[in-house]
Amino acid sequence: METEQVDVQRRTILTAGGLVLAGGALAACGGADSTATEATTGAPATGAASAPATGAPAATTPVAGALASVSEIPVGGGVIVPEPPIVITQPVAGTFKAFTAICPHQGCLVSEVAENEIVCPCHGSLFSAEDGAVVQGPAVQGLTAASIAVQGDSIVLA
Repeated sequence: METEQVDVQRRTILTAGGLVLAGGALAACGGADSTATEATTGAPATGAASAPATGAPAATTPVAGALASVSEIPVGGGVIVPEPPIVITQPVAGTFKAFTAICPHQGCLVSEVAENEIVCPCHGSLFSAEDGAVVQGPAVQGLTAASIAVQGDSIVLA
């Protein structure tokens, strides 16, 4: 039974790593998009943008492949998407961030976002909903950023 859990964790970690690499490749090829909301690690080269401010009403039709809808992400909270394993947060109104939902300590799936902190249920690590940084260990490495975009009322991988 323990072997099955280790294999699942390895698969989840490999999936998350591939997702991050694919997202990075798409971001590098896609150029700047003023309507995209990207998760950041705090590095100056990448910034977070809020939903498009075009004056047009947001679309209410879900976008194919959407991870979540904007209305599902509470301010100061977030949503965990199990496949692909991503946590989407809204640290301040209108700003959405995303990170891999796999705790770097021992590969557990994070369980919730509360009061702008992402919680790992396995050993109590806490991460910032703003930038994925470690707030409380035992994890010593933060969550890896994932690129997302807001399309109407939907949040999709960018």
